[in-house]
Amino acid sequence: MKEKITVTPELLKNEFIKLYGENSSAIKMFASPARINIIGEHIDYNGGKVFPAAIDKYLYVAIRKRNDTLINYNDLFFDGNFTFDINDNFVYKKENDYANFLNGILSIIKRHGYVFESGFDVLIASNVPSAGGISSSSALECGFAWAVNQTFEFNISRKEIALMGQQSEHEFMNVNCGIMDQYIIATAQENTAELLDCASITHEFVPLNLGDYRFVVMNTKKQRKLADSKYNERRSQCEQGLAILQQNGVDIKDLCSLSVEDFEKYGSFIKDDVIYRRVRHCVTENKRVLDAVEALKQNDLVQLGKLLYESHDSLKNDYEVTGIELDTLKEVASKQDGCIGARMTGAGFGGCAIALVHKDKTDAFIKNVQEEYTKIIGYEGGFFTCSSSEGVREL
Repeated sequence: MKEKITVTPELLKNEFIKLYGENSSAIKMFASPARINIIGEHIDYNGGKVFPAAIDKYLYVAIRKRNDTLINYNDLFFDGNFTFDINDNFVYKKENDYANFLNGILSIIKRHGYVFESGFDVLIASNVPSAGGISSSSALECGFAWAVNQTFEFNISRKEIALMGQQSEHEFMNVNCGIMDQYIIATAQENTAELLDCASITHEFVPLNLGDYRFVVMNTKKQRKLADSKYNERRSQCEQGLAILQQNGVDIKDLCSLSVEDFEKYGSFIKDDVIYRRVRHCVTENKRVLDAVEALKQNDLVQLGKLLYESHDSLKNDYEVTGIELDTLKEVASKQDGCIGARMTGAGFGGCAIALVHKDKTDAFIKNVQEEYTKIIGYEGGFFTCSSSEGVREL
């Protein structure tokens, strides 16, 4: 990977011209946001409700049509110039690296019956930390999918772009992900978070009025890949829990259809302690999402913060996806002046946590947490404050 700099659209456009030259076709530019999930972790694939927001860290895509059928991919930071033909039958190949995400999208778009009249050149650059748990891969998928959609005037809806991104992950990348990341990146509106029902794939925008508070993103800087983590194992454990409940006559289509009261009634059917705790996390986390939305609507940020702490504890003890890095960030953050809530966000096993911190205290918060984290873990984390953003868009 080449040295990171902060990317601007102007910089990317200049680099595009350096790489591919000038011609009469227009270069189109797109911004695709990262996201945080405020609360509702590991329940999007269990029919739950989640509460993400797009944030003001972006991956940029520059694209221009060619007058032949070739496709060129380049990235400002990641090595590898990849050339394909739009008529290729795209398959996953490890050596294609990040190009697999793009080819996966193209294969799904083509399968939906859309026809490309030409190839195109693409240059990508991102200010989103990769493998950081704030959805750099979904920003890439949705940013690229929207760029192709707009460039070739396919008129694919934002919701469909999200579903294509998920389908590509499932079938092309072999990651059995939920819908949340692609959905929020494709559909977000500024100054809102999105209450997304992952069972019905419908959403409600909720005003994100944080008053004097800001979200601080805290990156463990521990590299982890979703496919290599225990994500698929957790998913399988949830499926086992659901099957046990259904075999015992509990009439539910997914774990998050179960209320906390119903779980107290029927949970004893699950004899395996690990499976029991996985299911308990799903049921209680789904309730916490609804409580968090209510707290925001009532401008009760203290209650929201309390729910963030509870969510982290459930992900640590019942779902077991945190690890020493994320636990350290949450524990150290919780002791800082001005912090009213913190938790891991994303898949876990590294990646990022978020904290809700008073705007006047964010500098001291970042300095103190960085010092403590480095002392305990042995290397620095990454920290930044963020605001909400709209979803993927043309610039």
